[in-house]
Amino acid sequence: MKVYSKQQLALRNGQDKPEIWVAFQGVIYDVTQSRMWRNGKHYEHWAGQDLTEEFADAPHNTRVFEKFKAIGQLG
Repeated sequence: MKVYSKQQLALRNGQDKPEIWVAFQGVIYDVTQSRMWRNGKHYEHWAGQDLTEEFADAPHNTRVFEKFKAIGQLG
């Protein structure tokens, strides 16, 4: 799996590039097609970031990431 830097992830925030990516536990997921991530925002969370630490406050479990394609690793 390709390794991406935090800077490369940050560009996929729904504003700077058409892709919308988020990272969780070192894996980067493409959430571009999700209606929950329109314009790079999901409630108080922003795309282009590692959401691992923020996930504890989420109302869902880690299985939510099974819906999305893992496209790389956060390096």
